[in-house]
Amino acid sequence: MEGSRKRDAEDSDVGPPRPPPDAEDVDADVGPARPTDAGEEDAQEEETQDIDIGPAPPKLKKRRVLLFEQQYLQLLPNAQMYERSYMHRDTVAHVLVTPTDFIITASVDGFLKFWKKQQEGIEFVKVYRAHLGSVDGLACGCDGMLLASLSRDKTIKVYDVLNFDMIVMLRLPYVPGCCEWIYKRGEAQGRLAVSDFNSGDCHIYDVKSGQEVPLTTLAMHRSPITAMVYNAPADTVISADSRGFVEYWSSSTYEAPTQPAVSWTSKLDTDLFEIAKAKTTVRSLEVSKDGTQFVAVCADSRLRVFHFAPGKLRRVYDESLQAAQELQRSGAEAFVLEDIDFGRRMAVEREVAVSESAPPPNAVFDESGNFLIYPCLLGIKMVNLVTNACVRVLGKAENTERFLRVALYQGKKGKLKLPTPEMLDKMAAPDPTIIAAAYKRPRLYLFSRREPKDMEEGEGGAPGGARDVFNEKPSLEDVLAAEEGAGGSMVLPRGVIIHTTKGDIKLKLFPDECHRTVENFTTHARNGYYDNVVFHRVIKGFMIQTGDPLGDGTGGESIWGGEFADEFHKTLRHDRPGILSMANAGPNTNGSQFFVTTVPCGWLDNKHTVFGRVVKGMDVVQVIEKAKSDKNDKPLEDIKIVNLTLLDSVDDVQ
Repeated sequence: MEGSRKRDAEDSDVGPPRPPPDAEDVDADVGPARPTDAGEEDAQEEETQDIDIGPAPPKLKKRRVLLFEQQYLQLLPNAQMYERSYMHRDTVAHVLVTPTDFIITASVDGFLKFWKKQQEGIEFVKVYRAHLGSVDGLACGCDGMLLASLSRDKTIKVYDVLNFDMIVMLRLPYVPGCCEWIYKRGEAQGRLAVSDFNSGDCHIYDVKSGQEVPLTTLAMHRSPITAMVYNAPADTVISADSRGFVEYWSSSTYEAPTQPAVSWTSKLDTDLFEIAKAKTTVRSLEVSKDGTQFVAVCADSRLRVFHFAPGKLRRVYDESLQAAQELQRSGAEAFVLEDIDFGRRMAVEREVAVSESAPPPNAVFDESGNFLIYPCLLGIKMVNLVTNACVRVLGKAENTERFLRVALYQGKKGKLKLPTPEMLDKMAAPDPTIIAAAYKRPRLYLFSRREPKDMEEGEGGAPGGARDVFNEKPSLEDVLAAEEGAGGSMVLPRGVIIHTTKGDIKLKLFPDECHRTVENFTTHARNGYYDNVVFHRVIKGFMIQTGDPLGDGTGGESIWGGEFADEFHKTLRHDRPGILSMANAGPNTNGSQFFVTTVPCGWLDNKHTVFGRVVKGMDVVQVIEKAKSDKNDKPLEDIKIVNLTLLDSVDDVQ
């Protein structure tokens, strides 16, 4: 039968002959596949029968991929460390980027600063004493023309951004909670929504009219509103109250929005009750540029991303302490910190959680809406919302800052004509920048696509790095310290002998590299502060610690009262036994306690200030190190500092 089939085929072939059966050009075969032999069919049936026994396995889910992800990432900052920082007089609480390329920053002492984005970096423009108290809220219109700042002193100030001028001041009969501009581009009225800090009311003002009487008062919520944001493409305001309830309302009619702005008719069809179900509150809200999604940063340390129109929950990101501990235990290289550094950050995180003065953390979308950027314990995370993957962590190496607020600049907005080759040569490369504010830091930090040029020395050899710009006048305390330190490297002692009950320890001090730390130590020594103080913490193979007048590791303060900042220098490291270094409870918490290492301790670099080194008496240090101690590392037999002798020159200790 097979032979007759071949003869029929040969008789019907018209035109060039077919290639021989053993031809290798398989791609040339167009049309149905050749029929299989009977033997082949039987083999295939047996194979199929062998495989198809039992339930079919589930189909693998197709992994989502963001097309052109690398092109999107090229328009976002990628530096691991901040390139530059600028000063305020007090802690920076708010940062904002306007569509008109201005950066606005506000601090807890009521000052407001205008900065202008340049081709690289930013330039200072103007400063206002906006409020007598802290700036508690900041909002910019969708066109970037108007800016509002509010304070619990019952005032709201309004500014013309392009002319960086204050144009209106509203005195309110109530304490404002938060505010948001709710006008569309080109609208005659400049409407501003202001919530009442103590009730669920929301008052609408026409700021351009200069009237302090509201146009209307809304009662959308039964509890005080904690966050508001205006979705300009949908002309809808999203607000959340202290009980976790989220509401949509039209900025034109002040009623619930209808289709096509939203795709639901009943709120029960949405996930907007999820926050209330979790018994938490929204601390900040942000909408993507296209208005299709928004993110709620909640008090339970979770970020919830919603699709706007259907009101459905898209993603939840857990940044709680428990999640951070699990991530640390997972061992993932990109997210794991050194144990000491992790413990330090956890302590700061707990402090932030209970602090009433810390500004609420926020999150922002990039221009495409594909990436979410927000601060966390590790630094500043950049998450791909399509693939649900963390693609970058900025500022992880900055172990002294806990970033809380971020704003993103990606370049000029608006439609551009197709550039010619000549125009391409003249066009400046985009300079995407993240502007961040940190917990208890009077600075704004800039992350770009450039790493800091000089991490160790600033202009004129000033320690601390050229990236930290001192653009503010020094305080009285700084002036006095500078006057005492002018030529002070020769005034301060350069050596010390610690007389202990086990013998003498001679040390060389480094006043040139860490003037303030040596000044604190030697002043305490001169005043007898350390006399009869015990070594309260002794760990064999690590260090010996003292300097606490209470003798239990919980006391001691600086000569200025309280705590003072760290002083790190590139040449001073915990690279050998006998290093004299300051003990602390976290970044910039130096008091009076200090320790001497008995082994190299490189993991302590840039965490504890090195200000001296043992040059004689290391055998005494080792005797103290080997003392028997209790479960709290305190020696069973008291080992005390008798007193200290200060030496004026380095030669005296050699």
